[in-house]
Amino acid sequence: MIPGFADNPPLRCYHCKKELFEICVNKAKELGYAQVLDGSNLDDLDDYRPGRQAATELQVRSPLLEAGLTKEDIRALSRRSGLSPAEKQSFACLASRFPYGTRITAERLQQIDQCETFMRENGFHTFRVRYHDETARIEVALDELSRIIDDNMRKRLLAVFKDAGFTYVALDLQGYRTGSMNEGAALSES
Repeated sequence: MIPGFADNPPLRCYHCKKELFEICVNKAKELGYAQVLDGSNLDDLDDYRPGRQAATELQVRSPLLEAGLTKEDIRALSRRSGLSPAEKQSFACLASRFPYGTRITAERLQQIDQCETFMRENGFHTFRVRYHDETARIEVALDELSRIIDDNMRKRLLAVFKDAGFTYVALDLQGYRTGSMNEGAALSES
């Protein structure tokens, strides 16, 4: 267990990435590899990303970032090369669904996973389910908004989310956006 991770401080990602990258660096040395790479890209610099500090400290290289590629550039290159993941939604760590300071538990992670699995299995492409104690806040791409309020979908979604343990289910009218849990957060080196 990573010390302090479950308490979800603003530097949670730094501590987690540092441990992960240390494991990777050690394994790379054991296998005779000179470098560890990650998939960071130019868009990652537009948000609070404390894990980047861990990558820098451990000399993990980010070739997509070094090449100046954005997420859309990577998708376009993947399409042109016929790679199937070109249209795949980016997947962030489930811990990013919790406001800083909200304790992360296995049960809470399972709640979010159950809800997001339902959405994925029902054809939603760009979304997040954010944890706010008794409330699940759904962010969905604006072009998918009408699907989520379809009466049949709404009823099915409510049943699944309530079964997952949420009392309230809220739809974020701003839609999906990366880093929304950083909005209004006092981010510091804690």
